[in-house]
Amino acid sequence: MAKYNVRLKTSAKKELDDLPKQVMTRVLSKLHQLADNPFPSGHKKLRGEEPATHRIRVGDYRVLYVVDTDEKTIFITAIGHRRDVYE
Repeated sequence: MAKYNVRLKTSAKKELDDLPKQVMTRVLSKLHQLADNPFPSGHKKLRGEEPATHRIRVGDYRVLYVVDTDEKTIFITAIGHRRDVYE
């Protein structure tokens, strides 16, 4: 399977930079895995979101993203603690 490009929104990049170092390392590892498989086991498609938004868990943190299968691109829209990220 071809690799996907992973792109972060400016706001998601800032959220990533603000994470504790240990969490940031784990999130970056998950982002690299997403490039190989944008729909890993454990991912969820969020209901009521347009365009279709997916999420993966990284401990108590969540990564929200949109997949463009035609362009082979994953757009990371938000990264944050589970209590804050869905607002």
